[in-house]
Amino acid sequence: MALQIANPAVVEKVERLARATGLTKTALVERAVDRLAEEIGISADIDRFEALLAQLDRIPDRPDAFDPLGWDDQGLPK
Repeated sequence: MALQIANPAVVEKVERLARATGLTKTALVERAVDRLAEEIGISADIDRFEALLAQLDRIPDRPDAFDPLGWDDQGLPK
């Protein structure tokens, strides 16, 4: 999906930084977004959430678990 930046001053800053660093504009914006996310603590929350999901995925299904829905051959509820 394309990202359109309507502010010419911001576009100029991105282009200037891309030239100065040798990064593509996409790589530059990605790095900036990642740094800001880390700075405000988003990445830590995502990492903790993903670790929790991985832990839940390791819990085996109970063979005696009751499922109130019936399922058809395509895996859809009846």
